[in-house]
Amino acid sequence: MRVIGTAGHVDHGKSTLVMALTGMDPDRLQEEKAREMTIDLGFAWMTLPAVNGQTERVGVVDVPGHIDFIKNMLAGVGGIDAALLVVAADEGVMPQTREHVAILDLLQIPTSVVALTKIDMVDDPDWIELVQEEIKDLLAPTCLAGAPMAPVSARKRLGLEALLQTLARQLAQAPARPDRGRPRLAVDRSFSIAGFGTVVTGTLLDGMLHVGDEVEILPAGLKSRVRGLQTHKEKVESARPGSRVAVNLIGVRPDEVPRGQVICVPGSLSNSILLDVSVRLLPTVAPLKHNQLVDVFSGAAEVPAYVRLLDCEILEPGRQGWVQLRLERPLALARGDHFIIRQPSPSHTLGGGLVVDARPARRWRRFRPETINRLETLSHGTPAEIWLQALSKEEPAPVRSVHGRSGLADSLAQAALLEAWPAGDVILLGGAVEPAPETLVISRSGWGQVSGRLSAILEETHRAFPLRGGMPKGELKSRLDQGRSAPLAPRAFNDLLSYAEGTGLLHVSEAAVRRAGHAVTFDASQQALVKRQLAAFRQQPYTPPGLAEVRAALGDELLAALLEQGQLVKLNEDVAFSAATYQELLAAVKQIIQQEGSVTVAQVRDRFNTSRKYALALLEYLDSIRVTRRVGDARVLR
Repeated sequence: MRVIGTAGHVDHGKSTLVMALTGMDPDRLQEEKAREMTIDLGFAWMTLPAVNGQTERVGVVDVPGHIDFIKNMLAGVGGIDAALLVVAADEGVMPQTREHVAILDLLQIPTSVVALTKIDMVDDPDWIELVQEEIKDLLAPTCLAGAPMAPVSARKRLGLEALLQTLARQLAQAPARPDRGRPRLAVDRSFSIAGFGTVVTGTLLDGMLHVGDEVEILPAGLKSRVRGLQTHKEKVESARPGSRVAVNLIGVRPDEVPRGQVICVPGSLSNSILLDVSVRLLPTVAPLKHNQLVDVFSGAAEVPAYVRLLDCEILEPGRQGWVQLRLERPLALARGDHFIIRQPSPSHTLGGGLVVDARPARRWRRFRPETINRLETLSHGTPAEIWLQALSKEEPAPVRSVHGRSGLADSLAQAALLEAWPAGDVILLGGAVEPAPETLVISRSGWGQVSGRLSAILEETHRAFPLRGGMPKGELKSRLDQGRSAPLAPRAFNDLLSYAEGTGLLHVSEAAVRRAGHAVTFDASQQALVKRQLAAFRQQPYTPPGLAEVRAALGDELLAALLEQGQLVKLNEDVAFSAATYQELLAAVKQIIQQEGSVTVAQVRDRFNTSRKYALALLEYLDSIRVTRRVGDARVLR
């Protein structure tokens, strides 16, 4: 199912022609009928003549031609498959004809037909031929070049059948709307129907929508469900991409879903206030300056934005450049979306272009070759290159997330992954042997950066604290998160550590991480201090020196090293035993409980001729590590 959009100067007969072709009056507002002028979008539909034995039903979006309502026109042309450019034979090309053609060219509308209307108002064939040549000259440098022309008179119904045949042939040659499995609908109307509630309309893109689907409304961030669907006032259970659709939504008010909102599958699209884009200026406008304020139109949305020129000081008329748009309000767009920019005041079209990254990781610095190369790759690269660029924005990431960010159809994104993975350009984390939708992946270059960062952090830590056997995991994660656009999720961090350990880069213990090959060694003076302290623990195994005394003799780092190595076992802030003595005490406590059913502090004290302080510290420690549990004044085994 396709959608045709009208274009052309005010009073050139767009709405009259639509009514003659469809039998429906697209002007639905009382003011439009009173002024005999289209103000807002109008909608109709018709069945085109058969081509190769097949007929096609198409929707028609009728747009206003008056300069005052050009913004409404822009809300209607974003989702069309073909343009029906209407030029009155008695007037020829006029200012809004030129602006509408410029907009259609900037949006790269793939198919077009010219309707030369009001031929009944012109008696001179030479004049009509002159107007046709003028139209050809206007279209020649645009994507509308070579568009077939059909002379018509809507009021006298002349040439209408030939126009319909021409439209049918042109649309038969146009590519079908892709089904990427990620439906989205840019809302161009929102209203309420008694007994049904909120209804929104728009052109469905990128996937099928079904009755009962859970949906998200962006950029508002609301959730809803599809109660019903209509296409051309007929109820349907599913709507196909490219069709005009009315969606009955549950649980939201019409004012919560105004024009410019996007209906999509939850998680398939996200908001952004930065867009990386390619911009082409019209040749007739003033140069575009860095930080200039413009209005951005895409889909049915309009948002003010500041222009950040990335590869030039000033973008000259007729030239193309790389730009980062900083939006004043979020938009929900996808890679590959077209847009128009207009000067806010006095309002006129400046240019337009293509979104190459709808969610850039950050605000780019200007005139950086690596940034421009990245944008060039996104704009012209192979599917695998585009997929890897999408991954590089935030990695590691789940396969499903990268597919969505790439803007590729799911089948094409999966094919790109299956090309990049065997080539070694993608690494699977979490022990995965094949990429599933939730598998975390990282690019080879991304892993190089992460592994280099891990090595540098651990090496720096080992130099600063040579007596520490490793770096606490929490501290390592905090350091690794520095400079990232978002902190690593715990799963991603742990998967990275597991992969790094598997490569031999580092060793992971329960709480700490050390670089492979790192070992704590004591110099001669440290060895002498340690030897004296351990001798004191052997001389008084059951009443050893307190930790405060040991810390005073060794210092914090040397004491921490002995504890980490397991030569001493810390029971609380004041009591520690040597490793051998602790194992002896542990075995004795278990033996007493097995023989007598329980053990008390007094029994431990008397058994080892120690004090209550040491006996209590031992039993409380065994409680904390779940070897024993307290029952009254005694302990039993867990």
